[in-house]
Amino acid sequence: MEYVKTRTIMTKSDQGEKWFGIDYHMNLYKGCSFGCIYCDSRSDCYHINNFDEVKSKVDALEILESELASKGYRGVVSFGTLSDPYNPEEKSLEITRNALKLIAKYGFGVSIDTKSDLILRDIDILQEIALNNSVIIKISISVADDDMAKKLEPNVISSTKRFEVLKALTEASLYAGVLLTPVLPFLTDTEENIRAIISKSSNANARFIYTKMGMNLRTNQRTYYYQKLDELYPGLSSDYEAVYGNKYFCSSLQYRHLMELFLKLCHQKGILTEMEDIIKDYKKVVPMNEQISLF
Repeated sequence: MEYVKTRTIMTKSDQGEKWFGIDYHMNLYKGCSFGCIYCDSRSDCYHINNFDEVKSKVDALEILESELASKGYRGVVSFGTLSDPYNPEEKSLEITRNALKLIAKYGFGVSIDTKSDLILRDIDILQEIALNNSVIIKISISVADDDMAKKLEPNVISSTKRFEVLKALTEASLYAGVLLTPVLPFLTDTEENIRAIISKSSNANARFIYTKMGMNLRTNQRTYYYQKLDELYPGLSSDYEAVYGNKYFCSSLQYRHLMELFLKLCHQKGILTEMEDIIKDYKKVVPMNEQISLF
């Protein structure tokens, strides 16, 4: 494990109401070893060199505790927007687990994005946090078929196991759902895949499914993605170039049909889909009062 220096761990979010009501961003790790071929975090704008090598941050927990103690508003802290907080190294390092303990200690809420079953280890702390603040867990699932998922996300547990993780979380009375992003044009943007994900999410008691029915493609990320497409699906990168050129957001060519189907099926099963509704459903109101006392 390589450790990198940092001055800060938490940063104030200016996009909270647009992205799950997050108040603070935090990434305890840099890079990710899951190998998802489409990962947006490979983009040049995030300045993460050697993205497939996981790095941690020097004195991360000490810096985090100082920052938590200094905040006057105990909002929701996001884990995993750039790097999965439950990468394989976390099993022994327990940096995420200890950070969650600090979140609970200081009375903050938490938003977690992950593809890992290691989150089940921390159900006890997440339940403790939920007693006093907001908890939302987003299990990232792009494709229901395990064989295709293994190609697109080679070092991640199967989609089947991720649905099992989701069910375990909801059975533990934690607010959890599915992050159906990205939806890959020509690959996962099929009616069969969308139907399967909604059905399996419903069986796992998902409170929400959020999707944009497309994918981001930016500098460096695009190059890596096309290289992997050429290995897995020869010729498909040419279709992307012909249709999307250098567009940042690449929506499915079946966007209207698939989105109508998605909204219809989710509504039938009582699954939330709109960001505003999800935020209202999970986020508790925490007064902007004086700093929490530790004694």
